[in-house]
Amino acid sequence: MATTNCEKLFAEFPEVSTEAWEAAIAVDLKGADYERKLVWKTTEGFNLRPYYRAENLEGLKTLGTQAGEFPYLRGVSGDNSWLTHQTISVCCPKAANETALKMLNAGVDSLGFCFCNAEAEFTAEDLDVLLAGIVLSAVELTFCGKGVAKIAALVLAKAEKDGVAKDDLRVNFAIDPIVKHLSQKGVWCDDCQGGKCISRIAELVKVTAEYKNVHVVNVSANVFSDSGSTIVEELGFGLSVAHEYLVRLMEAGLTVDQAARKIRFTFAVTSNYFMEMAKFRAVRLLWANIVKQYEPACDCSCKAFVHARTSAWNQTVYDPYVNMLRGTTEAMSAAIAGVHSLEVLPFDHSYTTATEFSQRIARNQSLLLKHESHFDQVVDPAGGSYYIETLTETIANEAWKLFLELEEKGGYVAAFESGYVVERVKASAAAKDKAIATRRQILLGANQYPNFNEVADAAVEAAAVTRVAAEGNVLVPYRGAMAFEAMRFGVDRSGKELKAFMLTCGNLAMARARAQFSCNFFACAGIRVQDNNFFASVEEGVKEALASEAQIVVVCASDDDYATVAPQVQELLGGKAILVVAGAPACTEELQAKGINNFISVKSNVLETLRGYLAQMGI
Repeated sequence: MATTNCEKLFAEFPEVSTEAWEAAIAVDLKGADYERKLVWKTTEGFNLRPYYRAENLEGLKTLGTQAGEFPYLRGVSGDNSWLTHQTISVCCPKAANETALKMLNAGVDSLGFCFCNAEAEFTAEDLDVLLAGIVLSAVELTFCGKGVAKIAALVLAKAEKDGVAKDDLRVNFAIDPIVKHLSQKGVWCDDCQGGKCISRIAELVKVTAEYKNVHVVNVSANVFSDSGSTIVEELGFGLSVAHEYLVRLMEAGLTVDQAARKIRFTFAVTSNYFMEMAKFRAVRLLWANIVKQYEPACDCSCKAFVHARTSAWNQTVYDPYVNMLRGTTEAMSAAIAGVHSLEVLPFDHSYTTATEFSQRIARNQSLLLKHESHFDQVVDPAGGSYYIETLTETIANEAWKLFLELEEKGGYVAAFESGYVVERVKASAAAKDKAIATRRQILLGANQYPNFNEVADAAVEAAAVTRVAAEGNVLVPYRGAMAFEAMRFGVDRSGKELKAFMLTCGNLAMARARAQFSCNFFACAGIRVQDNNFFASVEEGVKEALASEAQIVVVCASDDDYATVAPQVQELLGGKAILVVAGAPACTEELQAKGINNFISVKSNVLETLRGYLAQMGI
C-alpha cells in the first residue's frame, strides 16, 4: 500500500531535465553571468556548481561499497558510533585525576592526558595517582606532550600489573616527531636525526604488537589547518606524513601490517560544513588505497583510525559564546562523516584555561549529537547525496594530486625541508587573512556583527590575541581573528574613549541602512558607536556630533545626497573630527577634490581602514 501511494505521489511530479533547470536559471539570472553569480570558486583549487543531480554520480568510482568494506569510504565499521574525547593538562597528577574522574562521570569515554612539564620526571607512582579509580579496560586513553615514549613503558607495565587483557587496552601514544617537532620547531625531537626517532618508534611498535588497540604514532594533521592551510592541503600533507611514517617503519624492519595498524590521524574540523564531511570520507578512501599498494596480509590494516578536533583557527576571543555554535556545526560534520573519536574544544580555549562550565558545554555538544540527535544510529548518512559524493571524489582527487607532488619531491620530510610545505601553507593563510580583512570570510563577533558594548574579558592577555611571527622554516598555528582582536584589544586597554557618531540625513532609508553598516564597521575596532535615527538638517546633526565629542563623524545618506551634504558637514565640523562618508558614491572624485578622502564601503579592506583611523587617533 505504501509503495502504491509513493508511486502515485511521484507520478504527480514528472521528472525535470537538467536542460529545463538550466533554462529556468537563465531566466532568473536576467542576463547575469552564470559562472560569476552561481559557481563557487573555492580556495581549495576547484569550483562547485550550484546544484547536483543523479547524472553527476555517473562514473564515480567511489560508489557501490558498504561501511566496513574496502576502501572504507562509508566507514571502517558497521556503525557510526564515536567516542567523546576531552584533554586534560597534566601538571599535577592528583589534580588531573580529579578532573578526569569528573569527566568520566559526565559522559566522556575517551580521555587525553597532555604532559606540560618537561623538567619533572614522571614516575610509575605518578601514573598510579593519575589513573586512580580509572578502569583501563573501560575507557580509551591518549597520552601526548612531553616524554610520551617514556610514559608508554609505564602505562604498558601498569596494564600488565593490573591484569588488563591486551585486547581490552585502548591507548594512543601521540608520538609525532615529523609534525610536532620538525614541522613546528624546525628540528627533530631532542635535536636528533629522524632515523633515531623512527627507530625508537619501531621498538615501541614491536613492544605493542600484541595490543591491537594501541597506537603509537599520531599524525597531527590539524596543525596544518590551524596554521591556515586549506582542507585539501591538510588532507594531502596529513596523508604524506602518514606515508612517511609507514615507509620509514617498514625500512626499520616492520611489516606494512605492523606499521599501518599503529598509526592514528588527528584532523581539525572547520566550519566548512559539507567540505569537512567529504574530507573525512576521502581520508578513509585515500589511506586505504595507499596502504593497499604495499600488499598487507589483511585489508583491516588499510583502515584509517581518525580522531577529529574542532577548529582552533576559527575560534574568537571576542563574543566567545559564538564558539559554541562553531563547535556544534563542526562536530556535526565529523559525526555525520564518521570518526573514531571527537573532541569539541571549549568555547574559551582561545584565551584561557578551560573552566568546568566550558568543559561541560563542550562534551555535551558531542553527547547531544549522539543521544538526542542519534547521529550514531545511521551509518554514513551523507552517503548517496549527489553533492557530497561528488565533493568527496573532488577533494580526494585534489588531495591525491598534492600527495603525488610531495612524493615526487622525495616525500613529506624532503618537501618540508626544501621549504615547499611552509611556503604553500603561508600562501593559503595569507589568502584567508585577506578574505577576513575584506570580510569576504566572516568570523562573527570579530570582523562582522561585533558585540558593540563588549570589552575584552579580564582573563584575556595580550599574548592570546598576538600572532606569533614565524622564524625560519616552521609552521606556526594562529587564529584567523587575531588581527582584528589585537586591534580591538589595543583600544580596550588604551584607556581612551573612542567614539564614532552616525550623522544620518537625506534619504531616510539609505541613511539608516548605511548607519547600520557603519556601526558594525567601526565596532569591529572597539570604537564605541553612537547611532541616530535621523536628523532633519545637517546643522542639527553636526551640532549633536560636536556635542558628543566623537572623534569620528560618519555621514550616512544616499549617493545623490552626498555631493551637497558631505561638503556642508565638512565645513561645519571645521576639522574637529575625522569625517567619513559611508558608501562609494559616483561623486567620490568630486568630494576628494574638496579634501574629503575617507570612504567606507563593502569593498573596503576593513582591517587596514580601521588601523588607519586608529593611528590618526593615537592608538
